[in-house]
Amino acid sequence: MSSTLIRGTFILTLGVFISKFLGLFFVIPFYALLGNEVEPTSLYSYGYVPYTIFLTIATAGVPLAVSKFISKYNSLQEYSVGRKLFKSGLVLMTLTGIVSFLIMYAFAPFFAKITIPSNEQVITVAQVTTVIRAVSFALIIIPFMSLIRGFFQGHNSMGPTAVSQVIEQIVRIVFLLVGVYVVLYVIKGEMTTAISVATFGAFVGGAASLASLIWYWFKRKPHFDKMLEEDKGTIDISLVEIYKEIIAYSIPFIFVGIANPLFQLVDQVTFNRAMAAIGNADVADTAFGVLNFAAHKLVIIPVSLATAFSMSLLPLITSAFTQNEYGKMNRQLDQTFQILLFLTIPAALGISLLAEPTYTLFYSHSDLGTEVLRTYAPVAILFALFAVTAAILQGIDKQKYTILSLLVGLLVKLALNIPLIKLMETQGAILATTLGYLAATVINLIVIRIYGNYQYKTVFRRTLLIVMFNLVMAAVVVILYGILSQFLDPSAKMQAILLVAVCGLAGAGIYFYLSFRSRLADRLFGERAAKVRRKLKLGQ
Repeated sequence: MSSTLIRGTFILTLGVFISKFLGLFFVIPFYALLGNEVEPTSLYSYGYVPYTIFLTIATAGVPLAVSKFISKYNSLQEYSVGRKLFKSGLVLMTLTGIVSFLIMYAFAPFFAKITIPSNEQVITVAQVTTVIRAVSFALIIIPFMSLIRGFFQGHNSMGPTAVSQVIEQIVRIVFLLVGVYVVLYVIKGEMTTAISVATFGAFVGGAASLASLIWYWFKRKPHFDKMLEEDKGTIDISLVEIYKEIIAYSIPFIFVGIANPLFQLVDQVTFNRAMAAIGNADVADTAFGVLNFAAHKLVIIPVSLATAFSMSLLPLITSAFTQNEYGKMNRQLDQTFQILLFLTIPAALGISLLAEPTYTLFYSHSDLGTEVLRTYAPVAILFALFAVTAAILQGIDKQKYTILSLLVGLLVKLALNIPLIKLMETQGAILATTLGYLAATVINLIVIRIYGNYQYKTVFRRTLLIVMFNLVMAAVVVILYGILSQFLDPSAKMQAILLVAVCGLAGAGIYFYLSFRSRLADRLFGERAAKVRRKLKLGQ
Protein backbone atom coordinates (compact mmCIF):
# COMPACT_ATOMS: atom_id res chain seq x y z
CA MET A 1 0.00 0.00 0.00
CA SER A 2 1.33 3.43 -0.85
CA SER A 3 2.50 5.69 1.96
CA THR A 4 -0.06 8.27 0.83
CA LEU A 5 -2.92 5.80 1.24
CA ILE A 6 -1.62 4.62 4.62
CA ARG A 7 -1.18 8.16 5.91
CA GLY A 8 -4.51 9.39 4.56
CA THR A 9 -6.32 6.33 5.84
CA PHE A 10 -4.69 6.61 9.25
CA ILE A 11 -5.61 10.28 9.64
CA LEU A 12 -9.20 9.79 8.51
CA THR A 13 -9.54 6.57 10.51
CA LEU A 14 -8.32 8.34 13.61
CA GLY A 15 -10.67 11.27 13.05
CA VAL A 16 -13.66 9.06 12.28
CA PHE A 17 -12.97 6.73 15.19
CA ILE A 18 -12.64 9.59 17.66
CA SER A 19 -15.81 11.13 16.28
CA LYS A 20 -17.70 7.83 16.36
CA PHE A 21 -16.50 6.92 19.84
CA LEU A 22 -17.53 10.33 21.14
CA GLY A 23 -20.86 9.77 19.43
CA LEU A 24 -21.08 6.41 21.17
CA PHE A 25 -19.97 7.27 24.68
CA PHE A 26 -22.16 10.37 24.94
CA VAL A 27 -25.16 8.04 25.10
CA ILE A 28 -24.15 6.99 28.63
CA PRO A 29 -24.74 10.43 30.23
CA PHE A 30 -27.47 11.21 27.68
CA TYR A 31 -29.40 8.06 28.58
CA ALA A 32 -28.94 8.80 32.29
CA LEU A 33 -30.20 12.38 31.87
CA LEU A 34 -33.31 11.01 30.17
CA GLY A 35 -34.05 8.89 33.23
CA ASN A 36 -32.86 5.60 31.68
CA GLU A 37 -35.96 5.55 29.47
CA VAL A 38 -35.87 4.19 25.90
CA GLU A 39 -38.83 6.17 24.53
CA PRO A 40 -37.00 9.56 24.44
CA THR A 41 -34.21 7.97 22.42
CA SER A 42 -36.85 6.75 19.97
CA LEU A 43 -38.07 10.33 19.63
CA TYR A 44 -34.48 11.41 19.00
CA SER A 45 -34.16 8.76 16.25
CA TYR A 46 -37.48 9.71 14.67
CA GLY A 47 -36.05 13.18 14.04
CA TYR A 48 -32.54 12.18 13.02
CA VAL A 49 -33.34 9.59 10.34
CA PRO A 50 -35.18 11.99 7.96
CA TYR A 51 -32.58 14.68 8.76
CA THR A 52 -29.76 12.37 7.67
CA ILE A 53 -31.52 11.66 4.39
CA PHE A 54 -32.15 15.34 3.74
CA LEU A 55 -28.58 16.15 4.69
CA THR A 56 -27.17 13.65 2.22
CA ILE A 57 -29.39 14.93 -0.57
CA ALA A 58 -28.56 18.55 0.31
CA THR A 59 -24.83 17.90 0.14
CA ALA A 60 -25.35 15.78 -3.00
CA GLY A 61 -22.41 13.56 -2.04
CA VAL A 62 -20.26 16.67 -2.18
CA PRO A 63 -17.17 15.67 -0.16
CA LEU A 64 -16.51 12.50 -2.14
CA ALA A 65 -17.74 13.83 -5.50
CA VAL A 66 -15.63 16.98 -5.24
CA SER A 67 -12.73 14.89 -3.93
CA LYS A 68 -12.93 12.63 -6.97
CA PHE A 69 -13.29 15.55 -9.41
CA ILE A 70 -10.36 17.53 -8.01
CA SER A 71 -8.17 14.43 -7.72
CA LYS A 72 -8.82 13.63 -11.36
CA TYR A 73 -7.85 17.06 -12.68
CA ASN A 74 -4.96 17.46 -10.25
CA SER A 75 -3.48 14.23 -11.62
CA LEU A 76 -3.56 15.97 -15.03
CA GLN A 77 -1.99 19.12 -13.50
CA GLU A 78 -5.13 21.13 -14.31
CA TYR A 79 -5.38 22.73 -10.89
CA SER A 80 -7.46 25.73 -11.95
CA VAL A 81 -10.41 23.48 -12.85
CA GLY A 82 -10.76 22.38 -9.23
CA ARG A 83 -10.49 25.96 -7.96
CA LYS A 84 -13.20 27.03 -10.41
CA LEU A 85 -15.50 24.37 -9.04
CA PHE A 86 -14.72 25.36 -5.46
CA LYS A 87 -15.63 29.02 -5.90
CA SER A 88 -18.95 28.44 -7.62
CA GLY A 89 -19.76 25.44 -5.41
CA LEU A 90 -19.72 27.52 -2.24
CA VAL A 91 -22.58 29.63 -3.57
CA LEU A 92 -24.52 26.61 -4.82
CA MET A 93 -24.15 24.71 -1.54
CA THR A 94 -25.38 27.70 0.43
CA LEU A 95 -28.55 27.83 -1.69
CA THR A 96 -28.98 24.05 -1.51
CA GLY A 97 -28.75 24.11 2.27
CA ILE A 98 -31.33 26.87 2.66
CA VAL A 99 -33.81 25.18 0.30
CA SER A 100 -33.39 21.81 2.03
CA PHE A 101 -33.97 23.41 5.42
CA LEU A 102 -37.18 25.09 4.26
CA ILE A 103 -38.55 21.87 2.75
CA MET A 104 -37.76 19.74 5.79
CA TYR A 105 -39.17 22.33 8.19
CA ALA A 106 -42.38 22.74 6.20
CA PHE A 107 -42.98 19.01 5.69
CA ALA A 108 -42.12 17.97 9.24
CA PRO A 109 -45.79 17.18 10.08
CA PHE A 110 -46.00 14.84 7.08
CA PHE A 111 -42.89 12.91 8.11
CA ALA A 112 -44.21 12.70 11.65
CA LYS A 113 -47.57 11.26 10.53
CA ILE A 114 -46.03 8.45 8.50
CA THR A 115 -43.80 7.62 11.46
CA ILE A 116 -46.57 7.45 14.09
CA PRO A 117 -49.47 5.45 12.61
CA SER A 118 -51.16 4.41 15.85
CA ASN A 119 -52.68 6.44 18.69
CA GLU A 120 -51.68 3.62 21.03
CA GLN A 121 -48.01 4.58 20.75
CA VAL A 122 -46.33 6.47 23.55
CA ILE A 123 -44.87 9.16 21.25
CA THR A 124 -47.22 11.54 19.40
CA VAL A 125 -47.15 13.15 15.95
CA ALA A 126 -46.78 16.62 17.51
CA GLN A 127 -43.65 15.57 19.40
CA VAL A 128 -41.97 14.11 16.30
CA THR A 129 -42.85 17.26 14.30
CA THR A 130 -41.16 19.49 16.88
CA VAL A 131 -37.98 17.39 16.93
CA ILE A 132 -37.71 17.21 13.13
CA ARG A 133 -38.02 20.99 12.88
CA ALA A 134 -35.34 21.50 15.53
CA VAL A 135 -32.77 19.38 13.73
CA SER A 136 -33.59 20.82 10.29
CA PHE A 137 -31.66 24.05 11.05
CA ALA A 138 -28.38 22.15 10.63
CA LEU A 139 -29.12 21.83 6.91
CA ILE A 140 -28.40 25.53 6.49
CA ILE A 141 -24.73 25.17 7.29
CA ILE A 142 -23.61 21.56 6.67
CA PRO A 143 -23.69 21.58 2.80
CA PHE A 144 -21.40 24.62 2.67
CA MET A 145 -19.04 22.90 5.09
CA SER A 146 -19.06 19.64 3.11
CA LEU A 147 -17.75 21.34 -0.03
CA ILE A 148 -14.69 22.59 1.83
CA ARG A 149 -14.02 19.09 3.17
CA GLY A 150 -14.24 17.69 -0.35
CA PHE A 151 -11.77 20.30 -1.63
CA PHE A 152 -9.18 19.32 0.97
CA GLN A 153 -9.70 15.57 0.39
CA GLY A 154 -9.25 16.04 -3.35
CA HIS A 155 -5.78 17.39 -2.58
CA ASN A 156 -5.09 14.28 -0.42
CA SER A 157 -5.21 16.54 2.64
CA MET A 158 -7.21 14.49 5.12
CA GLY A 159 -6.29 16.39 8.30
CA PRO A 160 -8.85 19.20 7.96
CA THR A 161 -11.71 16.72 7.50
CA ALA A 162 -10.59 14.59 10.44
CA VAL A 163 -10.07 17.55 12.80
CA SER A 164 -13.32 19.25 11.79
CA GLN A 165 -15.25 16.00 12.38
CA VAL A 166 -13.87 15.71 15.90
CA ILE A 167 -14.57 19.39 16.68
CA GLU A 168 -18.09 19.05 15.31
CA GLN A 169 -18.77 16.03 17.49
CA ILE A 170 -17.30 17.51 20.68
CA VAL A 171 -19.23 20.78 20.38
CA ARG A 172 -22.45 18.97 19.45
CA ILE A 173 -22.22 16.60 22.40
CA VAL A 174 -21.35 19.30 24.93
CA PHE A 175 -24.24 21.45 23.71
CA LEU A 176 -26.57 18.42 23.73
CA LEU A 177 -25.75 17.29 27.26
CA VAL A 178 -25.75 20.77 28.77
CA GLY A 179 -28.95 21.66 26.93
CA VAL A 180 -30.81 18.54 28.05
CA TYR A 181 -29.65 19.04 31.63
CA VAL A 182 -30.77 22.68 31.69
CA VAL A 183 -34.17 21.90 30.17
CA LEU A 184 -34.98 18.91 32.38
CA TYR A 185 -33.30 19.79 35.69
CA VAL A 186 -32.93 23.59 35.79
CA ILE A 187 -36.03 25.00 34.13
CA LYS A 188 -38.03 21.76 34.58
CA GLY A 189 -39.09 21.70 30.94
CA GLU A 190 -40.76 18.97 28.94
CA MET A 191 -38.99 15.95 27.44
CA THR A 192 -39.91 17.04 23.91
CA THR A 193 -38.15 20.36 24.47
CA ALA A 194 -35.07 18.57 25.79
CA ILE A 195 -34.89 16.27 22.76
CA SER A 196 -35.39 19.25 20.44
CA VAL A 197 -32.46 21.03 22.08
CA ALA A 198 -30.41 17.84 21.72
CA THR A 199 -31.08 17.60 17.99
CA PHE A 200 -30.43 21.34 17.50
CA GLY A 201 -26.90 20.54 18.64
CA ALA A 202 -26.25 19.37 15.07
CA PHE A 203 -26.41 23.01 13.94
CA VAL A 204 -24.11 24.23 16.72
CA GLY A 205 -21.57 21.46 16.04
CA GLY A 206 -21.68 22.20 12.32
CA ALA A 207 -20.93 25.87 12.95
CA ALA A 208 -17.88 24.96 15.04
CA SER A 209 -16.67 22.53 12.37
CA LEU A 210 -17.05 25.17 9.65
CA ALA A 211 -14.98 27.62 11.68
CA SER A 212 -12.12 25.10 11.88
CA LEU A 213 -12.26 24.44 8.13
CA ILE A 214 -12.11 28.17 7.37
CA TRP A 215 -9.01 28.41 9.56
CA TYR A 216 -7.40 25.54 7.63
CA TRP A 217 -8.29 27.22 4.33
CA PHE A 218 -6.48 30.44 5.16
CA LYS A 219 -3.54 28.48 6.54
CA ARG A 220 -3.09 26.36 3.38
CA LYS A 221 -4.22 28.82 0.75
CA PRO A 222 -0.62 29.85 -0.13
CA HIS A 223 0.15 26.22 -0.98
CA PHE A 224 -2.94 25.92 -3.18
CA ASP A 225 -2.08 29.20 -4.90
CA LYS A 226 1.41 27.87 -5.63
CA MET A 227 -0.15 24.84 -7.31
CA LEU A 228 -2.15 27.19 -9.54
CA GLU A 229 1.12 28.66 -10.79
CA GLU A 230 2.06 25.19 -12.11
CA ASP A 231 -1.29 24.76 -13.87
CA LYS A 232 -0.97 23.45 -17.45
CA GLY A 233 -4.04 25.38 -18.58
CA THR A 234 -4.72 23.01 -21.49
CA ILE A 235 -8.31 22.22 -20.44
CA ASP A 236 -10.95 24.91 -20.73
CA ILE A 237 -14.11 23.57 -19.09
CA SER A 238 -17.25 25.62 -18.46
CA LEU A 239 -19.24 25.61 -15.23
CA VAL A 240 -22.04 23.77 -17.00
CA GLU A 241 -19.64 21.00 -18.01
CA ILE A 242 -18.13 20.95 -14.52
CA TYR A 243 -21.51 20.48 -12.88
CA LYS A 244 -22.56 17.84 -15.38
CA GLU A 245 -19.52 15.85 -14.31
CA ILE A 246 -20.12 16.57 -10.63
CA ILE A 247 -23.77 15.49 -10.91
CA ALA A 248 -22.68 12.29 -12.62
CA TYR A 249 -20.35 11.63 -9.67
CA SER A 250 -22.79 12.85 -7.03
CA ILE A 251 -25.88 10.77 -7.75
CA PRO A 252 -24.19 7.49 -6.73
CA PHE A 253 -22.69 9.21 -3.69
CA ILE A 254 -26.16 10.31 -2.65
CA PHE A 255 -27.39 6.76 -2.81
CA VAL A 256 -24.39 5.41 -0.92
CA GLY A 257 -24.60 8.16 1.68
CA ILE A 258 -28.25 7.51 2.41
CA ALA A 259 -27.99 3.70 2.22
CA ASN A 260 -28.01 3.14 5.96
CA PRO A 261 -30.52 5.93 6.70
CA LEU A 262 -32.82 4.53 3.99
CA PHE A 263 -32.74 1.10 5.59
CA GLN A 264 -33.52 2.81 8.91
CA LEU A 265 -36.29 4.80 7.23
CA VAL A 266 -37.87 1.57 6.01
CA ASP A 267 -37.95 0.47 9.65
CA GLN A 268 -39.26 3.86 10.75
CA VAL A 269 -42.17 3.70 8.28
CA THR A 270 -42.99 -0.02 8.56
CA PHE A 271 -41.84 -1.17 12.02
CA ASN A 272 -44.58 0.50 14.04
CA ARG A 273 -47.25 -0.61 11.57
CA ALA A 274 -46.09 -4.22 11.63
CA MET A 275 -45.88 -4.24 15.43
CA ALA A 276 -49.37 -2.71 15.68
CA ALA A 277 -50.71 -5.38 13.31
CA ILE A 278 -49.67 -8.11 15.75
CA GLY A 279 -50.98 -6.21 18.77
CA ASN A 280 -47.69 -4.75 20.00
CA ALA A 281 -48.28 -1.04 19.34
CA ASP A 282 -47.76 -0.24 23.03
CA VAL A 283 -44.17 -1.55 22.97
CA ALA A 284 -43.28 -0.49 19.40
CA ASP A 285 -41.60 2.78 20.43
CA THR A 286 -39.42 0.98 22.98
CA ALA A 287 -38.40 -1.75 20.54
CA PHE A 288 -37.69 0.79 17.80
CA GLY A 289 -35.49 2.79 20.17
CA VAL A 290 -33.49 -0.31 21.07
CA LEU A 291 -33.00 -1.21 17.40
CA ASN A 292 -32.47 2.14 15.66
CA PHE A 293 -30.79 4.11 18.44
CA ALA A 294 -29.29 2.00 21.23
CA ALA A 295 -28.05 -1.06 19.34
CA HIS A 296 -27.31 0.86 16.14
CA LYS A 297 -25.01 3.25 18.01
CA LEU A 298 -22.89 0.29 19.10
CA VAL A 299 -23.01 -1.63 15.83
CA ILE A 300 -21.96 1.34 13.70
CA ILE A 301 -18.57 1.68 15.43
CA PRO A 302 -16.80 -1.03 13.38
CA VAL A 303 -18.28 0.58 10.26
CA SER A 304 -16.39 3.81 10.95
CA LEU A 305 -13.29 2.13 9.56
CA ALA A 306 -15.10 1.55 6.27
CA THR A 307 -16.13 5.20 6.19
CA ALA A 308 -12.52 6.27 6.60
CA PHE A 309 -11.38 3.89 3.86
CA SER A 310 -14.09 5.12 1.51
CA MET A 311 -12.99 8.73 1.87
CA SER A 312 -9.23 8.15 1.66
CA LEU A 313 -9.26 5.39 -0.93
CA LEU A 314 -11.30 7.15 -3.60
CA PRO A 315 -8.84 9.86 -4.76
CA LEU A 316 -6.02 7.31 -5.11
CA ILE A 317 -8.13 4.75 -6.98
CA THR A 318 -9.44 7.52 -9.24
CA SER A 319 -5.89 8.70 -9.94
CA ALA A 320 -4.65 5.16 -10.72
CA PHE A 321 -7.69 4.43 -12.89
CA THR A 322 -7.33 7.73 -14.80
CA GLN A 323 -3.68 6.95 -15.53
CA ASN A 324 -4.44 3.31 -16.47
CA GLU A 325 -2.28 1.97 -13.64
CA TYR A 326 -4.41 -1.12 -13.05
CA GLY A 327 -1.72 -3.11 -11.28
CA LYS A 328 -1.30 -0.36 -8.71
CA MET A 329 -5.06 -0.07 -8.31
CA ASN A 330 -5.48 -3.80 -7.71
CA ARG A 331 -2.73 -3.81 -5.07
CA GLN A 332 -4.53 -1.01 -3.27
CA LEU A 333 -7.77 -3.00 -3.42
CA ASP A 334 -6.02 -6.09 -2.03
CA GLN A 335 -4.72 -4.18 0.97
CA THR A 336 -7.96 -2.34 1.54
CA PHE A 337 -10.17 -5.43 1.63
CA GLN A 338 -7.76 -7.31 3.86
CA ILE A 339 -7.25 -4.53 6.41
CA LEU A 340 -10.96 -3.82 6.45
CA LEU A 341 -11.86 -7.43 7.25
CA PHE A 342 -8.90 -7.79 9.63
CA LEU A 343 -10.27 -5.01 11.83
CA THR A 344 -14.03 -5.19 11.27
CA ILE A 345 -14.65 -8.91 11.81
CA PRO A 346 -13.18 -9.13 15.35
CA ALA A 347 -14.83 -5.85 16.38
CA ALA A 348 -18.27 -7.05 15.27
CA LEU A 349 -17.75 -10.51 16.74
CA GLY A 350 -16.56 -9.09 20.05
CA ILE A 351 -19.64 -6.87 20.40
CA SER A 352 -21.87 -9.85 19.63
CA LEU A 353 -20.18 -12.18 22.12
CA LEU A 354 -20.24 -9.57 24.89
CA ALA A 355 -23.68 -8.20 24.01
CA GLU A 356 -25.20 -8.41 27.50
CA PRO A 357 -22.50 -6.56 29.51
CA THR A 358 -21.88 -4.15 26.60
CA TYR A 359 -25.52 -3.09 26.43
CA THR A 360 -25.64 -2.79 30.22
CA LEU A 361 -22.47 -0.67 30.19
CA PHE A 362 -23.84 1.90 27.76
CA TYR A 363 -27.49 1.88 28.77
CA SER A 364 -29.05 -0.40 31.38
CA HIS A 365 -29.68 -4.11 31.51
CA SER A 366 -32.25 -5.23 28.98
CA ASP A 367 -33.06 -8.70 27.69
CA LEU A 368 -34.40 -7.18 24.47
CA GLY A 369 -31.35 -4.94 24.09
CA THR A 370 -29.01 -7.91 24.60
CA GLU A 371 -30.87 -10.06 22.08
CA VAL A 372 -30.98 -7.31 19.45
CA LEU A 373 -27.32 -6.34 19.87
CA ARG A 374 -26.12 -9.95 19.71
CA THR A 375 -27.73 -10.58 16.32
CA TYR A 376 -27.32 -7.06 14.92
CA ALA A 377 -23.56 -6.67 15.57
CA PRO A 378 -22.33 -9.05 12.82
CA VAL A 379 -24.30 -7.04 10.25
CA ALA A 380 -21.63 -4.35 10.71
CA ILE A 381 -19.35 -6.43 8.46
CA LEU A 382 -21.84 -6.04 5.61
CA PHE A 383 -22.27 -2.32 6.34
CA ALA A 384 -18.50 -1.90 6.02
CA LEU A 385 -18.15 -4.00 2.87
CA PHE A 386 -20.97 -2.15 1.14
CA ALA A 387 -19.47 1.25 1.92
CA VAL A 388 -16.02 0.30 0.59
CA THR A 389 -17.21 -1.61 -2.48
CA ALA A 390 -19.47 1.30 -3.38
CA ALA A 391 -16.51 3.70 -3.13
CA ILE A 392 -14.47 1.40 -5.36
CA LEU A 393 -17.19 1.32 -8.02
CA GLN A 394 -17.23 5.11 -8.05
CA GLY A 395 -13.46 5.18 -8.35
CA ILE A 396 -13.56 3.01 -11.49
CA ASP A 397 -16.45 4.97 -13.05
CA LYS A 398 -19.10 2.29 -12.56
CA GLN A 399 -21.38 4.46 -10.47
CA LYS A 400 -24.59 3.19 -12.03
CA TYR A 401 -24.04 -0.24 -10.50
CA THR A 402 -23.87 1.33 -7.06
CA ILE A 403 -27.38 2.66 -7.59
CA LEU A 404 -28.52 -0.72 -8.90
CA SER A 405 -27.09 -2.66 -5.96
CA LEU A 406 -28.61 -0.31 -3.39
CA LEU A 407 -32.03 -0.41 -5.05
CA VAL A 408 -31.94 -4.21 -5.07
CA GLY A 409 -30.95 -4.22 -1.40
CA LEU A 410 -33.74 -1.80 -0.49
CA LEU A 411 -36.28 -3.86 -2.44
CA VAL A 412 -35.24 -6.94 -0.48
CA LYS A 413 -35.60 -4.98 2.77
CA LEU A 414 -38.99 -3.55 1.77
CA ALA A 415 -40.35 -6.88 0.61
CA LEU A 416 -39.30 -8.82 3.69
CA ASN A 417 -39.46 -6.28 6.52
CA ILE A 418 -43.16 -6.39 7.43
CA PRO A 419 -43.57 -10.18 7.03
CA LEU A 420 -40.42 -10.86 9.06
CA ILE A 421 -41.35 -8.36 11.79
CA LYS A 422 -44.77 -9.98 12.10
CA LEU A 423 -43.06 -13.35 12.35
CA MET A 424 -40.01 -12.48 14.49
CA GLU A 425 -40.72 -8.94 15.81
CA THR A 426 -37.51 -6.89 16.18
CA GLN A 427 -35.31 -9.77 15.01
CA GLY A 428 -37.26 -9.77 11.76
CA ALA A 429 -36.17 -6.22 10.99
CA ILE A 430 -32.53 -7.21 11.60
CA LEU A 431 -32.82 -10.24 9.30
CA ALA A 432 -34.39 -8.12 6.55
CA THR A 433 -31.54 -5.61 6.84
CA THR A 434 -28.97 -8.41 6.69
CA LEU A 435 -30.47 -9.92 3.54
CA GLY A 436 -30.80 -6.50 1.88
CA TYR A 437 -27.18 -5.52 2.54
CA LEU A 438 -25.97 -8.97 1.53
CA ALA A 439 -27.69 -8.69 -1.85
CA ALA A 440 -26.30 -5.19 -2.46
CA THR A 441 -22.75 -6.13 -1.44
CA VAL A 442 -22.64 -9.27 -3.58
CA ILE A 443 -23.67 -7.24 -6.64
CA ASN A 444 -20.88 -4.72 -5.94
CA LEU A 445 -18.28 -7.46 -5.57
CA ILE A 446 -19.34 -9.07 -8.85
CA VAL A 447 -19.13 -5.76 -10.72
CA ILE A 448 -15.64 -5.06 -9.31
CA ARG A 449 -14.57 -8.53 -10.44
CA ILE A 450 -15.85 -7.95 -13.98
CA TYR A 451 -14.95 -4.32 -14.68
CA GLY A 452 -11.89 -4.00 -12.45
CA ASN A 453 -10.48 -7.31 -13.63
CA TYR A 454 -9.90 -7.99 -9.96
CA GLN A 455 -9.19 -11.44 -8.53
CA TYR A 456 -10.32 -12.24 -4.99
CA LYS A 457 -7.96 -15.19 -4.49
CA THR A 458 -5.55 -13.40 -2.16
CA VAL A 459 -8.34 -11.75 -0.19
CA PHE A 460 -10.18 -15.08 0.10
CA ARG A 461 -7.11 -16.88 1.45
CA ARG A 462 -6.33 -14.14 3.95
CA THR A 463 -9.99 -13.98 5.00
CA LEU A 464 -9.92 -17.69 5.84
CA LEU A 465 -6.87 -17.06 8.04
CA ILE A 466 -8.57 -14.08 9.68
CA VAL A 467 -11.69 -16.19 10.35
CA MET A 468 -9.55 -18.93 11.93
CA PHE A 469 -7.92 -16.40 14.25
CA ASN A 470 -11.35 -15.02 15.14
CA LEU A 471 -12.62 -18.48 16.02
CA VAL A 472 -9.70 -18.95 18.41
CA MET A 473 -10.35 -15.50 19.87
CA ALA A 474 -14.07 -16.28 20.24
CA ALA A 475 -13.35 -19.55 22.04
CA VAL A 476 -11.10 -17.76 24.54
CA VAL A 477 -13.66 -15.00 25.13
CA VAL A 478 -16.56 -17.45 25.59
CA ILE A 479 -14.62 -19.60 28.07
CA LEU A 480 -13.32 -16.59 30.02
CA TYR A 481 -16.77 -14.96 30.04
CA GLY A 482 -18.34 -18.18 31.28
CA ILE A 483 -15.88 -18.31 34.18
CA LEU A 484 -16.11 -14.62 35.11
CA SER A 485 -19.91 -14.52 34.90
CA GLN A 486 -20.00 -17.01 37.78
CA PHE A 487 -18.62 -14.23 39.97
CA LEU A 488 -19.66 -11.04 38.15
CA ASP A 489 -23.21 -9.97 37.28
CA PRO A 490 -23.52 -8.67 33.67
CA SER A 491 -26.72 -6.84 34.61
CA ALA A 492 -24.84 -4.57 37.07
CA LYS A 493 -23.11 -1.63 35.39
CA MET A 494 -19.78 -1.68 37.26
CA GLN A 495 -19.45 -5.45 36.97
CA ALA A 496 -20.40 -5.23 33.28
CA ILE A 497 -17.50 -2.82 32.79
CA LEU A 498 -15.11 -5.38 34.27
CA LEU A 499 -16.50 -8.16 32.10
CA VAL A 500 -16.18 -6.12 28.92
CA ALA A 501 -12.69 -4.87 29.81
CA VAL A 502 -11.20 -8.22 30.83
CA CYS A 503 -12.81 -10.34 28.10
CA GLY A 504 -12.28 -7.67 25.44
CA LEU A 505 -8.61 -7.21 26.24
CA ALA A 506 -8.03 -10.95 26.42
CA GLY A 507 -9.70 -11.49 23.05
CA ALA A 508 -7.81 -8.61 21.42
CA GLY A 509 -4.54 -9.87 22.91
CA ILE A 510 -5.03 -13.38 21.51
CA TYR A 511 -6.06 -12.05 18.11
CA PHE A 512 -3.15 -9.69 17.68
CA TYR A 513 -0.68 -12.27 19.07
CA LEU A 514 -1.77 -14.75 16.40
CA SER A 515 -1.66 -12.02 13.74
CA PHE A 516 1.89 -10.99 14.59
CA ARG A 517 3.12 -14.51 15.22
CA SER A 518 1.87 -15.65 11.80
CA ARG A 519 3.23 -12.46 10.21
CA LEU A 520 -0.23 -11.65 8.85
CA ALA A 521 0.15 -8.18 10.35
CA ASP A 522 3.42 -7.75 8.41
CA ARG A 523 1.67 -8.49 5.13
CA LEU A 524 -1.14 -6.08 5.84
CA PHE A 525 0.64 -3.16 7.50
CA GLY A 526 4.17 -3.47 6.17
CA GLU A 527 7.46 -2.73 7.85
CA ARG A 528 5.93 -0.85 10.77
CA ALA A 529 4.12 -3.99 11.90
CA ALA A 530 7.29 -6.02 11.34
CA LYS A 531 9.23 -3.67 13.64
CA VAL A 532 6.58 -4.10 16.35
CA ARG A 533 6.73 -7.89 15.93
CA ARG A 534 10.53 -7.95 16.25
CA LYS A 535 10.41 -5.63 19.23
CA LEU A 536 7.94 -7.95 20.96
CA LYS A 537 10.09 -10.94 19.90
CA LEU A 538 7.19 -12.71 18.20
CA GLY A 539 9.34 -14.47 15.60
CA GLN A 540 12.25 -13.25 13.52
